[in-house]
Amino acid sequence: MNTKKPKSKQATPPPAIMEPVNSESLVSNESEPVIEAADSGANDSIKKGKHHKTKVVRDSFSFPENDYRKISELKKTCLTAGVHVKKSEVLRAGLHALTQLGIDELIQAVEKVEKVQTGRPSASVD
Repeated sequence: MNTKKPKSKQATPPPAIMEPVNSESLVSNESEPVIEAADSGANDSIKKGKHHKTKVVRDSFSFPENDYRKISELKKTCLTAGVHVKKSEVLRAGLHALTQLGIDELIQAVEKVEKVQTGRPSASVD
């Protein structure tokens, strides 16, 4: 028989927040060096040269068959040119190209796109 009590799931209190050390508030004694608090996180990414990772969002889209084939054709064209590219990279490149268009050109491009029904197809009962 187990006589141990289960651990309670109490929230742990947040760590104490330390106020920044102001160099004026420190009493300077010539025999003791004045030590200031270092900015612990602000320059770490600059010092180490780390790049912050961009958050990736997963989503799903519906494409007409012809548009889906165009993605494959673009992938093959890139591969022929010696560049391996993924479907998502082709779509993102298209997105970047669209952002370079003026508003009139963008509207024309969007109007050329075939409209598709959104959502999942309903289950047919036979």
